[in-house]
Amino acid sequence: MRRRFLLTSALLLCLSPALLAQAPAAPAVDTGDTAFMLVSAALVMLMTPGLAFFYGGMVRPKNVLGTMMQSFMAVALISVQWIVIGYSLGFGPDRGHLVGGLEWIGLRGVGMAPNPDYAATIPHQAYMIYQCMFAIITPALITGAVAERMKFKTYLVFMLLWSTLVYDVIAHWVWGAGGWLHNMGALDFAGGTVVHISSGVSALVAALMIGRRRGYPGTPMPPHNLPFTLLGAGLLWFGWFGFNAGSAVTAGALSTSAFIATNTAAASATIGWVMMDWIVRGRPTALGAASGAVAGLVAITPASGYVGPLSAIAIGAAAGCVCFVAVTLRAKTTADDSLDVFGVHGTGGTLGALMTGLFAQKAVNAAGADGLFFGNAALFGIQGVAVLATWAYSAAVTYVLLRVLDLTMGLRVKAEQEDEGLDVAEHGESAYALD
Repeated sequence: MRRRFLLTSALLLCLSPALLAQAPAAPAVDTGDTAFMLVSAALVMLMTPGLAFFYGGMVRPKNVLGTMMQSFMAVALISVQWIVIGYSLGFGPDRGHLVGGLEWIGLRGVGMAPNPDYAATIPHQAYMIYQCMFAIITPALITGAVAERMKFKTYLVFMLLWSTLVYDVIAHWVWGAGGWLHNMGALDFAGGTVVHISSGVSALVAALMIGRRRGYPGTPMPPHNLPFTLLGAGLLWFGWFGFNAGSAVTAGALSTSAFIATNTAAASATIGWVMMDWIVRGRPTALGAASGAVAGLVAITPASGYVGPLSAIAIGAAAGCVCFVAVTLRAKTTADDSLDVFGVHGTGGTLGALMTGLFAQKAVNAAGADGLFFGNAALFGIQGVAVLATWAYSAAVTYVLLRVLDLTMGLRVKAEQEDEGLDVAEHGESAYALD
């Protein structure tokens, strides 16, 4: 018996190195990539307060706090929603290629070890919190379309429902492991469809359903604080480096390429919009420069990790001109998209997603695909499908949500509250206490 035990032990000792060599190594956390992603997450978080300044400067003085409060509360509410259910729906185990399962509710199973489906060198929770910042800013973008007239309590419920039923679902389609648009090969590096088309189209639906501001378009309603708007645009530009470069999920060549494409497109679009201002209106404007920068950032977002600098110039210039035209045409209608969310985000996101299908290069990102201008016409068609699907789903679900909320809670404040201003009527505060 003892002899058999000794022989078995000797055999196991001889085999153990071979067995250990065959066992797959656990993914290792890279501290450099982790630091890069946490900084990127912080940059993306800063974008929502930046949006508050951007939008707050464009409304009237009596509504500036209410408008900024909407963005601030998005940070709080969606941060909790994402932990409880949002991340599981967006990135959890696939269910029918349409949505993530509920296995990761409350971050159950989302730990500190990397998840190779999304990021092989950083803790899973680092990837989760990075994606949380995208989920925060997206519904906040919609607020610009219904500024100065939506009930705050209705807005909070709408934001929670919209994030769960629209954002989380589309995020899984495009970015989730197993999502149907992901499987089809649709390219969206950092959120052209997921963030900008979904919010821009939903914003247009919301503006049409809630109706025009009292006095619009007859009463002049110019921006009350353009320095706020320029500050907000600058913060958005700064934070967008985390938005796009961070989507590489590693610190290296791809994140560098996305960073350069982002800055280049924003600069090109700013020049394009200012030149359109000069040609059409006879003078360049600060609001035009700020709007152009954001339009370029929106348009380059889906393409940022797939295109080179010269392509970024073309995408940015197109965005500056096309979004200028979209905003100008909207102003000639009675549709009151107060801060032109659709004109910049819906139009810019659509343009950027389609132009990704033209300019994408595998030479820039081997994990992507070549676009039409590099010999692959099929990608442009795939991008078109992604755009149409995002448009249709966002519009339909937003319409249903707002219809239900209108019947149960009401969408807009009373006429006398709107005349008084939402700062005092809804929050009991004033942005400018001059006494």
